[in-house]
Amino acid sequence: MIDSRTAPYAALVLRVTLGALFLAHASLKLFVFTPAGTAKFFGSLGFPPELAYLVMTVEVLSGIALILGVWTRYAALAGIPVLLGAIFTVHGAAGFFFTNPKGGWEFPAFWAIALAAQALLGDGAFALRPSRDVEAANGQLSVAPSR
Repeated sequence: MIDSRTAPYAALVLRVTLGALFLAHASLKLFVFTPAGTAKFFGSLGFPPELAYLVMTVEVLSGIALILGVWTRYAALAGIPVLLGAIFTVHGAAGFFFTNPKGGWEFPAFWAIALAAQALLGDGAFALRPSRDVEAANGQLSVAPSR
């Protein structure tokens, strides 16, 4: 049974942690590898180098949205393809464990699953823009009956 008193705080902790991970990951691309270096790396994998800019944008925007609790479900879902891409293009061939040379797929897979769990859980406590379904459940929206 889920404790309805503490579940919103669990979702909050997960949401903020996932958002912080995205911002840390994007910061590595922006400030260490640089956007141009990240684009070059994407090109070396056979992708259009411009895809790197889309990935960095998704990481930054998803990270901010998750931390603030704005469009939480969409932000979580938007991050999953980025992580699946990392698994299938870089980390998958390195084996399961992330401590393997070139990092295995263990961590990105867990991260993607945690994002899916966040999408299922919803906003949690202290979201700046709670989901409409939460507002409807609290009686804050007038929802027309379905026919």
